Amino acid sequence: MLYLSYVHSVLTYGIIFGGIAPNGINIFRKQKEILRIITNSKKMDSCRELFKTMEMLTFYSQYILSFFFLYVVNNKYLLTKNLEVHNHETRSANNFHLPITNLINYQTGAHYPGIKIFNHLPTHLQYEVNAIQVFKLALKRFLLSNLFYSTKEYFNSNK
Repeated sequence: MLYLSYVHSVLTYGIIFGGIAPNGINIFRKQKEILRIITNSKKMDSCRELFKTMEMLTFYSQYILSFFFLYVVNNKYLLTKNLEVHNHETRSANNFHLPITNLINYQTGAHYPGIKIFNHLPTHLQYEVNAIQVFKLALKRFLLSNLFYSTKEYFNSNK
């Protein structure tokens, strides 16, 4: 209860704007340190099992979850699907169209990473996006079963 009231609220505040920033790793390290204190674990113990037993999302998994509910799901009417851009059916027709850009500020903002994260989701989760409550539960189960330690780990994972 203390974790949710003190740590989780601070952790999730503004996470979509600072989650992939260079200081994100420091926030994640603090989250693991707090988890070890809560569970009375040793400093060198792995936190992956602790996150699973406590059913807590890692900082980066929370970042992915927050993107969907603070940005992608609430603003999906602003996004275009690949099917709307191309006149032919492709494997990624259901994915959102990722704009071509070389600007680092745009690529680290909220719009671009949100689309990349959504497009990398397993397809069975992408189809659930219209049923918000079902999607939220399915996404949370997916993130709890994988517990990503970085966004790079998420993008390198198999769908």
